[in-house]
Amino acid sequence: LSLQMHQHRSEHWVVVSGKANVVNGEQELSINTNESTYIPAGHKHRLENPGTEALVIIEVQSGSYLGEDDIVRFEDIYGRN
Repeated sequence: LSLQMHQHRSEHWVVVSGKANVVNGEQELSINTNESTYIPAGHKHRLENPGTEALVIIEVQSGSYLGEDDIVRFEDIYGRN
């Protein structure tokens, strides 16, 4: 995913299988199967699959607004705004 943040929503990511590299605010984390991280609204965050195994996560969103137009992108290799 791009380095991004949301003004109005928080996210909780749970790794179901695989391994994830995560930027969560100022932290860089490696999260394995059955582990999770909570991303508060306003925190920059990024998700990366560092390996060849499929990464499966569950993302739970909460907050006052959950629309996709709440994404603020800082870096994006896919050229999205």
